Amino acid sequence: MTDTQTSEVLQLAIDLLSRESVTPEDAGCQPMMADYLAKLGFDIEPMIFEDTTNLWARRNGEGPLFCFAGHTDVVPAGKLQDWHTPPFEPTIIDGILHGRGAADMKGSLAAMLVATKRFVSKHPEHKGSIAYLITSDEEGPFINGTTRVIDTLEARNEKITWCIVGEPSSTARLGDVIKNGRRGSLTGDLYVQGIQGHVAYPQLADNPVHKAAPALAELASVTWDKGNEFFPPTSFQIANIDAGTGAPNVIPGELHVQFNFRYCTETHAADLKERVHNLFDKYGLDYRIDWVHNGSPFLTDHGKLLEATCEAIREVTGYDTDPQTSGGTSDGRFIAPTGAEVLELGPINATIHKVNECVSIRDLEILADCYEAIMEKLLC
Repeated sequence: MTDTQTSEVLQLAIDLLSRESVTPEDAGCQPMMADYLAKLGFDIEPMIFEDTTNLWARRNGEGPLFCFAGHTDVVPAGKLQDWHTPPFEPTIIDGILHGRGAADMKGSLAAMLVATKRFVSKHPEHKGSIAYLITSDEEGPFINGTTRVIDTLEARNEKITWCIVGEPSSTARLGDVIKNGRRGSLTGDLYVQGIQGHVAYPQLADNPVHKAAPALAELASVTWDKGNEFFPPTSFQIANIDAGTGAPNVIPGELHVQFNFRYCTETHAADLKERVHNLFDKYGLDYRIDWVHNGSPFLTDHGKLLEATCEAIREVTGYDTDPQTSGGTSDGRFIAPTGAEVLELGPINATIHKVNECVSIRDLEILADCYEAIMEKLLC
């Protein structure tokens, strides 16, 4: 194992972390990565869509195609006084690298780059191709990021065979968990109309909160499906409720409720929409729902990528990994529908999106070793 305090993985991670790339800003991260990859024989293709910077880099033109996918953007740091070190001044404390994006997911990007360099140096004539799909819009609205790159690749029939997404999948130790699938996400913005009025004269008004409450209660109690061996049952959660003027003596004229489904492969988004509309129609509400489909569920329950990743983690760490589908969404949801096998492997996720985000430097070295071993198994 390399001296973690002077390793190339650490130096690359520090370079990336020092760039304030809050969504959708890239802050020069991708050009730095592109320069690194160009020296390894990659063809570099920036793809800029609206406010989003994307990078597609590929080495060799033959299949099968192994792809590293990730993002250079990070969530905002929040209140700076809550951080014990400046969020965009990477700091090492007792072998731990601190900074916004350390775990999610600039540390993974550094490990990918070093793993690729090591692999290409050992196997300059490797079979197949290696690619990078990097975006600056994963933490944001995800409109002009990975999904637009995939559309471009699909239009020219450029297919990814295997994809490792560097999201922080680990729980207690590096590699103990990989994500071999994710639930789908469907958001609804419900608007229920009523008639505004004085609370002392309810007969002259029509309270949309009162009218919608029974329907919402029923929605919250529905069993949508029972899940399966890979996914928990589909869940429904209300995220936001807004009504009224703020005055205690005014009956609101409109109710806005935002809710979300995290759904498994037993259910389709169209079915969920139909069931929700049927329920609100049953209650005779004057309403509309604006739907946003954030992504379909995906699952890689078998195949060469899963086998290679499990074997690589076992060989590098000495323990077995646990494939899971828990957690939120990732950009894997845009890649999997093309037919690619997709897994997520990255650092421990305990501090992601929190103040004082951090990652073990040694874990980044182990991660680079895992990434390299996966390429060995697939491309040699």
